[in-house]
Amino acid sequence: MNRDGVWIAATLALPVAWFVVHFAGLATTPLEVAVWSGAGIFGAAFLLSWASEVAQLDITRSLALAALALIAVLPEYAVDVYFAWRAGRDPAYTAFATANMTGANRLLIGVGWATAVFALWVRHRRRHVELPREGAIEVNWLAVATLYSFVIPLKATLSLVDTAVLFLVFVLYVRAAGGAHHVEPELEGPAALIARLGVAGRRAVTMGIALLAAAAIFTAAEPFAESLIATGRQFGIEEFLLVQWLAPLVSESPEFIVAVLFALRGSAAASIGMLMSAAVNQWTLLVGALPAAFALSSGVAAPMLLDIRQREEIFLTSAQSLFALIVIANFRFSYLEAFLLVGLFIPQLFLTTSTERLLHASLYVTLAVGAIVLSPSTRRGVRQLLPWRRA
Repeated sequence: MNRDGVWIAATLALPVAWFVVHFAGLATTPLEVAVWSGAGIFGAAFLLSWASEVAQLDITRSLALAALALIAVLPEYAVDVYFAWRAGRDPAYTAFATANMTGANRLLIGVGWATAVFALWVRHRRRHVELPREGAIEVNWLAVATLYSFVIPLKATLSLVDTAVLFLVFVLYVRAAGGAHHVEPELEGPAALIARLGVAGRRAVTMGIALLAAAAIFTAAEPFAESLIATGRQFGIEEFLLVQWLAPLVSESPEFIVAVLFALRGSAAASIGMLMSAAVNQWTLLVGALPAAFALSSGVAAPMLLDIRQREEIFLTSAQSLFALIVIANFRFSYLEAFLLVGLFIPQLFLTTSTERLLHASLYVTLAVGAIVLSPSTRRGVRQLLPWRRA
């Protein structure tokens, strides 16, 4: 077996091991359940990422990136939607749903985008990424989703109206991505090994991988979510922070790694494009799915009520997304700008008061406005951010 086959086998072993532990009842403590279920989710996300890379052989680049991003964040969807479902019966879980969602978005933009640029800099000594104009699809629809996200903390609810609006934005984004020019991908590693099986073979393997990964995610989502909360209580760690940062780190780390692998082999535009598409997915489908799951669970079309901390966390997440959009509005992303994104992200791990969260969000907005005022190229890019303003 060659190296790529070993990688696939080792990754398959993670969800298989989770099945054994889960159905045999071998994990007896919350920490053990968190470790094994997290490993199952981690492996499943890798398998899905490789399978969706292969999909680029049959569909357009933008649509493939959209599919790759959607599939790669499925573990995040499973965990967060579970929290929203439980919130329909126990309002205390609303905080966990918003914590997981805001942490996932901020990790993705504050760390994920920058990591791809750092990988390119270390491997190829390139100090910036020139994003292709086809990437405007991701940038444009992320701008729409980000602007709408500012409405949520203002009205202090997540409702079925938000579901309808955000799902519509996602449908329009996928439609735009599907109409983009098709570019044949250059696959490497496990994805290339799957692709060499031929059309029928690769589709059969891809379907099998998808079903196995989906089963692992489905069975692991609830135990992982609940064991995280129980572990936090056991060790005296605030559950909100554990759900906000640790859960997304596990469920999205394979996505980060796939983006880094793209960058290491010189496909920096595809790397950033996938991460931007993931941000669109999370601001539309993920956020929109929360009030839908809540309403289905509660049995009434009532909105999720957001307390002051949840509103502040969403506002901070929206402000970070806005600043990141301004940074890449000129379709050029440098390693210095990547350092800035990470530098602004790190303090968020230590914000404990309402004043600190609002000040940090205000800093993002101030920097975004400053960049527009001081940079002519940024101003030109901002004029084209929305889909209906594209040249």
